[in-house]
Amino acid sequence: MKNTNRKSTPFKYQTPRDGEVRAKKHLGQHFLTDEPTAEKISESLTFSGYKNVLEIGPGTGVLTKYLIKKDVDLKVIEIDWDSVAYLKENFPDLEGHILEADFLKYDIPSIFNGEPFAITGNFPYNISTQIVFKTLENRDLIPEFSGMFQKEVAQRIAASHGNKTYGILSVLAQAFYDITYLFTVPPSVFNPPPKVESGVIRLTRKENYDLPCDEALFFRVVKTAFQKRRKTLRNSLKIFQLPDNLREDAIFGQRPEQLSTEAFIDLTLKIQPYAIST
Repeated sequence: MKNTNRKSTPFKYQTPRDGEVRAKKHLGQHFLTDEPTAEKISESLTFSGYKNVLEIGPGTGVLTKYLIKKDVDLKVIEIDWDSVAYLKENFPDLEGHILEADFLKYDIPSIFNGEPFAITGNFPYNISTQIVFKTLENRDLIPEFSGMFQKEVAQRIAASHGNKTYGILSVLAQAFYDITYLFTVPPSVFNPPPKVESGVIRLTRKENYDLPCDEALFFRVVKTAFQKRRKTLRNSLKIFQLPDNLREDAIFGQRPEQLSTEAFIDLTLKIQPYAIST
């Protein structure tokens, strides 16, 4: 995935003269600087049932140094040229294991040749939810996922129904993974410090992660319901043009945040005979 045209401009692949890699605002970078926090994140994976680990956005390798010590095949994926140059210079063990690419655009099955792998990292705030959705799309290959998010996003992913932060991301992630909120991280351990706290969570894929309903319809129902989260499902799901006798079911009198993931699956099964998933 290397861009040979970019290589023709050598200064882009060199670290700054003072040896420091500076965080880039447009990439949403906040480099972790606290060693104990990095070690705790490295311990957030169980390393059970797989031998491959992908770190997203290693930056200056603060977390990477602890992952290298694990008995796993580690690869890192990094879009920032300065960070790639720094990693190559300071982590010789990563030779041949650095992917110079955008995770969101990468062919995920090719990373470990179709073998299962875990994901971890200190994720850029501006793409963290997209990373989760990309993971859900490739859940067959990803039994475990851990990492650092903006605290609000981490709480949203882990939120249970009935909570104000519970939403689309909560339902979809919890349909396929068990979520554990592990610990909170203060802004002071980053360079530059973000304006908010961060949170580390772990997603462990469920033993049975195949839905008993039409998956595309399930996604559609969840997203449609939360687009008008203050309305009851009877009103927010009008687009499905369901028969009146079905809409009289008690579940349609509830608002979306009142439904657990399992309840959304049941709702989809009720709708499925009348709706065409697109």
